[in-house]
Amino acid sequence: MPKLTPTDWQTQVRIFEKYGCVFVRQRGAHLVYDHPKARRPVIIPRYDEIPVTIIRTNMRTVSMTREEYFRLRRDP
Repeated sequence: MPKLTPTDWQTQVRIFEKYGCVFVRQRGAHLVYDHPKARRPVIIPRYDEIPVTIIRTNMRTVSMTREEYFRLRRDP
């Protein structure tokens, strides 16, 4: 299994939208998404490099596995 690495915010948006997250609003430099499985919103900051800790937290929020993450990241 590959190692999680920081990515830009556009990549994170693409991955989480493919997983079923729906854009709700933007507050400053933070995009707010809802997901049916999530108890709280998924926040994706508009950073050039999103740290692995934020990626992992968002994955945990929507119950996304590492396998699903890498599959969605790989798919065009």
